[in-house]
Amino acid sequence: MKTVQFRFNRNYAAPSVLLLLTEVIIAVFIHDEIIRPFGGDFLIVIFLYCFLKSFLVVDTLLAAIIVLLISYMMEALQYFKIVDVLGLEKSVLARTIIGTHFSWTDLMAYTVGIFVVLLIEMQFNELKKI
Repeated sequence: MKTVQFRFNRNYAAPSVLLLLTEVIIAVFIHDEIIRPFGGDFLIVIFLYCFLKSFLVVDTLLAAIIVLLISYMMEALQYFKIVDVLGLEKSVLARTIIGTHFSWTDLMAYTVGIFVVLLIEMQFNELKKI
């Protein structure tokens, strides 16, 4: 069994910082019907993947699956109105990070984002096999 290794990787850290800044800009300034709901969800899985790979030495496919499962779990929490259940409905931060509305299209955006990650990794020959 492989152990988890912690190692800083600037090749993933730099994109994760740029993606985080992009996500903040989208959350604060963009209030349209395409970029905020779909672009933000598409980019968040790419950010999470890069963030994970910034600090952990982990197989590409495993990292992609972990990020996708976390994203699906967050969407499931939205379905069950976890923000309201926890009494955080007035917290802008909780509503922004966790989200408040379940959407099947969010699940699609997460999935497409992870496929793009895998395609990019394949381009850079870091994905050995799927």
